[in-house]
Amino acid sequence: MHYRQTASNEQATLFCCTEQTAKPKRGSVPIVRVALVKEGQVPCYNQQIRSAVDASTLLHTYLEDVDREHFVIIFLNQKNRVIGVSTVSIGSLTASIVHPREVFKGAILSNAASIICGHNHPSQDCQPSREDRAMTTRLVECGKLLGIPLIDHIVVGGEGRYFSFADENML
Repeated sequence: MHYRQTASNEQATLFCCTEQTAKPKRGSVPIVRVALVKEGQVPCYNQQIRSAVDASTLLHTYLEDVDREHFVIIFLNQKNRVIGVSTVSIGSLTASIVHPREVFKGAILSNAASIICGHNHPSQDCQPSREDRAMTTRLVECGKLLGIPLIDHIVVGGEGRYFSFADENML
């Protein structure tokens, strides 16, 4: 049994396969292997994220040609150096469905010390919605539980504009 989870522009895609050497015996379970697959690169002008400006620059570069809402995770090591970027969800013109399980799956597999999440608003308005605020609160709580803190959530708009939850003391 093989399956892949893919989305365009992803830096890392989860890949799982079941290894079976013989027909399963009654009462046996499959042995599963999970691996992180790297699928390309995105230009990153500051390898170390020191501020929301650095993170928003990376997000603007990564999301520059998208026409729908994309929810993205930036994986960081213990020194806030970028170790990966992954698109968790691609939504419609006005919304994107995001579940904490999908957000932290890639963070765990890439051994991230912390994460920054971000998404674009195709309307070009970078003010967060009520749903954005609620989702951020939920991700902060999940990050605390897992020991992988969410250090910022950035909403990018047009012309280099962005909204940082950390800068606005909303985390």
